[in-house]
Amino acid sequence: MKSYLPSAYCNLSFQKEITSWDEALPLGNGETGCLIWGGSRAFRFSLDRGDIWDKTPSKEVQAEDFTYSNLVGLAKERKTDEIRRKFDAPYNHPTPTKLPAGKLIFDFGDSTAIRSELSLADALAKVEIDRPGKFPLRIESYLHATEKVGIIRISAPLSTFSFKLENPAFRVRKEGETQSDAVVNSVNTSSLELLCYDAPILSDTPAEKFFVQPIAPDFSYGVFVSARERDGETRIAYRVAASADGEHWQEDALSLVRRCSELEDEALFAGHRQWWDGFWSKSGLSLPDKRFEKNWYLTNYLFGSCSRKGCYPMPLQGVWTADNGALPPWKGDYHHDLNTQMSYTHYMKANHLEEGESFLDFLWSTVPQARAFARSFFGVGGLCLPAVMAIDGTPLGGWPMYTLVPTNQLWLCQMFERHYRATGDVDFLRERVYPYTAESTQCVLELMETHEDGLLYLPASSSPEIHDDRAESWLTPNSNYDLSLIRYAVTQLIDFSRILQNGEEEKWQAVLARLPQLAVNEHSVLMLSPDESLQESHRHFAHAMAIHPLRLMDMEDERSRQIINATVHNLEVLGTGLWVGFSFTWMAELYAVQGNGNGAAYQLEVFWRNCCSQNGFHLNGDYKNRGTSQFHYRPFTLESNMCAADALQEMLLYAENGTLKFFPAIPEEWEQEDVSFTDFLAGNGLLVSAKRSGGKVVSVTFKPGKDGVVTLKGWSALSHLGCTGGSLTLQGDTALLTLKAGEVCTLCEADA
Repeated sequence: MKSYLPSAYCNLSFQKEITSWDEALPLGNGETGCLIWGGSRAFRFSLDRGDIWDKTPSKEVQAEDFTYSNLVGLAKERKTDEIRRKFDAPYNHPTPTKLPAGKLIFDFGDSTAIRSELSLADALAKVEIDRPGKFPLRIESYLHATEKVGIIRISAPLSTFSFKLENPAFRVRKEGETQSDAVVNSVNTSSLELLCYDAPILSDTPAEKFFVQPIAPDFSYGVFVSARERDGETRIAYRVAASADGEHWQEDALSLVRRCSELEDEALFAGHRQWWDGFWSKSGLSLPDKRFEKNWYLTNYLFGSCSRKGCYPMPLQGVWTADNGALPPWKGDYHHDLNTQMSYTHYMKANHLEEGESFLDFLWSTVPQARAFARSFFGVGGLCLPAVMAIDGTPLGGWPMYTLVPTNQLWLCQMFERHYRATGDVDFLRERVYPYTAESTQCVLELMETHEDGLLYLPASSSPEIHDDRAESWLTPNSNYDLSLIRYAVTQLIDFSRILQNGEEEKWQAVLARLPQLAVNEHSVLMLSPDESLQESHRHFAHAMAIHPLRLMDMEDERSRQIINATVHNLEVLGTGLWVGFSFTWMAELYAVQGNGNGAAYQLEVFWRNCCSQNGFHLNGDYKNRGTSQFHYRPFTLESNMCAADALQEMLLYAENGTLKFFPAIPEEWEQEDVSFTDFLAGNGLLVSAKRSGGKVVSVTFKPGKDGVVTLKGWSALSHLGCTGGSLTLQGDTALLTLKAGEVCTLCEADA
């Protein structure tokens, strides 16, 4: 198994104390996360687990008038205050919310310097602490990739330092006390003391520590720690466990940490390293700008750390909840109006399918909740999840024109569609993609009304997150956001019906004929709605969904090209003052669609330099105050990291509908340099590798998983290459390449 390991240059390396949790060394194994940071007197391992939630719903979402029909009625009457009270207010309660797990805090005495490094290749953190008059203290730590246990190795006897296990600072529930209804701020979050639970069960000895924290009658969690001294060094194993792990979860957790604290480390670490070797064997790249290369590898590391098949998918912060005594930003929830979709956009081309399937499996498992919410809130059939929800599908509320609209569900459908296109798995299309998309579309169509022109319109429409939550946020139906998603879903259902030959193509064709066209103004710019154009800098390019991510428009079509170029230019005119991190990465995607490598590279550069912490975490705002945006806050979320990686991949390989373009949007600075990628998944199970050097493509390798034909655009740039293992048919500047499953095909220069 060949491995495309990240180089040492890609590692995180810091020469001074890390003073903030969102700048820490991140470890993760899909279920559990750990942030390593702090000074020698309070050196922290901040712990998290993806499914630790307080799912207590607010009273508003349980009320009889918490319905879409009521929301639409209030919107038409422009009763903004009433809308806020009934539909936004639930989000301002402390629960439901993601919860932190706890922390290990070490006191190693005084220090003169702290150096730390995270090796991406084997997910191993190393810390060295210089101490006055003593040998440097060395710490190594990893979260085992498959054993669900954390390991810490310290080059000193247990008797020479102290450590404690600290549970989160929840308030201890008094007799008869219920959960607080205090109002919280979802970004500048409020104290954990707003949450009250029964007192934790605690155990604390020098060698073993644990706590068990009850959260609800049917859910508790705990952290279990075992320390052993051997040959003058200390080895610590920890496990974040929960009642969901089984009937004997506490005993099992204690048994695991005891066993792992006593094992010879070589064998244990070998299993961990084997998993990461397999992960890095899936794809790779080499770029002339090492900052771009490093950020791609770092993003894949973050993805592999916080998304694994068999585990819950990443919410806003993945498996790294804030360690600042407060609720996580936006309560660590699942946002389906951009965040989850962007988080699961790059993995397909990067060929990390199993890790990405975590999200698809989760969506499929919540189909019963989605059907129930379609009935209870929208009053229709089909299925629809709340666009902002807890881990069990409970709606959290929030600005309802974005969090409680049905079309966000269709963006979730694209996650299934793109996975199918990547793999070519027709059984997956038949058994999951088609039914999920059809039922989601059914929900939306049952809400639509026929107007005098004979076309279908939603009773209320909006576009994330224009005009915030003011009355103006209710746009004239249909907004381009809503309409592009509906047109996308129906178009896909037509294509799916053709492939499956299920007899439903005509039905969906008839629906498509009743949908209006997207609104375009006199300047060929995509509008917000039929009577409103974007007039200000705005963070969410919802009006441009048809360009990306939905790809309803293509630069090959003259009218589409005109609209794409005008819409992108309009965003340039309006400027970046009200952008956040994901805006820059989305703009990079739009530039990649245009083939504008300079623009795409610049936007990624701005993002990585100004919106990301030293450890790569996306902090949303221009927190360094460099003038790229008026938002200077720093709440951590992950979606923009993944979107940036996707944009970079789009710069290197265009792969849509069986058509490939190599290096379609690289910046001028890379033109004469060596640029390559390896084993990108290009659709229908096809892996593609390519290298460009000296201003031209010098080799391309195809590894087909299925029989098929791919279209190679821009053949004139490839015509100097010879073909081995495939059959080429030339049609002007296009080549059709016929491939057979399992037979490698290469295009390369004669002397290569």
